[in-house]
Amino acid sequence: MNRSRPAVALLTAVALAVPAITALSSAAEAADAELARNGGFEAGLDGWTCTAARSVTSPVRSGSSALEATPAGNDHAQCSQTVTVRPDSQYTLSGYVRGAYVYLGASGTGTTDVSTWTQSAPDWQRLGTTFRTGASTTRVTIYTHGWYGTGAYQADDISLLGPGGSTGVPPATPTGLKAGAPSATSVALSWSAASGATSYALYRDGVKTQTVNGTSAVVTGLSASMAYTFQVAGVNDAGESAKSAAVTVTTAASGGGGPSDLPAHALVGYLHASFANGAGYTRLADVPDSWDVIDLAFGEPTTTTSGDIRFTRCPVTECPNVESDADFKAAIKAKQAAGKKVLISIGGQNGQVQLTTAAARDTFVSSVSKIIDTYGLDGLDVDFEGHSLSLNADDTDFRNPRTPVIVNLISALRTLKARYGSGFVLTMAPETFFVQMGHQFYGTGKWGGQDPRCGAYLPVIHALRDDLTLLHVQDYNSGPIMGLDNQYHSMGGADFHTAMTDMLLTGFPVAGDAGAVFPPLRPDQVAIGMPASTNAGNGYVPPAEVVKTLSCLTERTGCGSYAPHGTWPALRGLMTWSINWDRFAGGEFQRTFDGYFG
Repeated sequence: MNRSRPAVALLTAVALAVPAITALSSAAEAADAELARNGGFEAGLDGWTCTAARSVTSPVRSGSSALEATPAGNDHAQCSQTVTVRPDSQYTLSGYVRGAYVYLGASGTGTTDVSTWTQSAPDWQRLGTTFRTGASTTRVTIYTHGWYGTGAYQADDISLLGPGGSTGVPPATPTGLKAGAPSATSVALSWSAASGATSYALYRDGVKTQTVNGTSAVVTGLSASMAYTFQVAGVNDAGESAKSAAVTVTTAASGGGGPSDLPAHALVGYLHASFANGAGYTRLADVPDSWDVIDLAFGEPTTTTSGDIRFTRCPVTECPNVESDADFKAAIKAKQAAGKKVLISIGGQNGQVQLTTAAARDTFVSSVSKIIDTYGLDGLDVDFEGHSLSLNADDTDFRNPRTPVIVNLISALRTLKARYGSGFVLTMAPETFFVQMGHQFYGTGKWGGQDPRCGAYLPVIHALRDDLTLLHVQDYNSGPIMGLDNQYHSMGGADFHTAMTDMLLTGFPVAGDAGAVFPPLRPDQVAIGMPASTNAGNGYVPPAEVVKTLSCLTERTGCGSYAPHGTWPALRGLMTWSINWDRFAGGEFQRTFDGYFG
């Protein structure tokens, strides 16, 4: 869609057309059926597929509820609904809106798709248009949306009048659901065919996770030693059947994804090893014993696309108390002897890494290996930020990536894992924009125009999930992110961390596609990334909110307004930026972790 605002002349033309719509005879309207489901939003968002939207009780035009949605960034906050219609038939679409640049329209008509809009509606304004379906059209999508950067809008009493389609009846409820012997991460399910079903919706713990055409499915991405409840429903054009009787499966115990000698609950921190900044330099030997994984920040490329990673220790001019190379290497060995893991972290805010070619990939592997071997490190942390990862326009499936920078990174990390063996520690620290935002948007999107970096870490995480030791998403310096409850969550409290972590442990549809679900990670693979102090980054939360987050996710107690989809006592722990900033702030973050898990 072109993001330039429409000409006012078009608005005038639309406004002139509205009286003709309202002049439909009462006899014609009486013959029509109301086809929009929950057009007044009295049942919340039931029947609608929305982004950045919620049901509100004020302002409303009629009844007790209305829709409110807020465009942000590349999202124009659309709510849509697909309706069954008759071929070669006339329909009238109307609704009431408030706000600036609000649209109402229909797509998939089979003839000419239509829309109408208002430039400014300080109070409820009626929008309306008509269309005729094509000779073979049986389904039409109606929608409303705002415009980029223009603020919240409201909609109410959306109506589609016309002859109803021949919908038939929903299928029968499937029976005979059973599970095969589960592995640590997957289970095979099968069931009997249901009369009238053209496909089947699979539910895990009450959440729809995938749709299949046959009477069996293999569910992957499960966590070891966890209980899951499955149900299946039949689907056809008329809707879904009731859910089947439930089957509960407990997955097998398993290792994998990293060394087994990490503690059950680990504290991960970044150590400013190549610079000082306001937190000052901390010698590796002076890092408190509470820190289980120490990420040396940072290894950076010689150029963005070279793949040649160099690790330069902080110079004495910037860090007067920096230790010698010999003392630094001795401190690494001492930490390892105490059971700690010391990694090189690649990237950071200033270290843009783009492996655009096979040559850059091979250089990455050799240069990172040299750093690991020189200092005797335990592994690698991937902290690619900024423009390191983005998706080509034709790269739309996180399960089968095509973009060179993604494919080459996956190949490089697999090579490093194979070179160093099962004890190699592989961690990742993406920002929420590259992971959880993929629930709404993935790459440039179906119509283009979205940020190609959105969700770009998902194919890397997915491809390496069996090799990944820890994923600790940076739950800071983040904009609002939509959770699995279809509500936006913002930094500053436990609910944000709970919602973001729940997405990783429950899994989520990518770009809202129920057929493309990012499977959950094991809880022992997940740590929650938080700033250590107010100086460390936006999104700091005080110790009470940290404890509230951990209690909700591991014990399901003390939860706020967000209810997670499970309880994960095996959650690995916490990550913070940074050890230096925590020490600068008196060790508050470290003490909070020790107090909860100690």
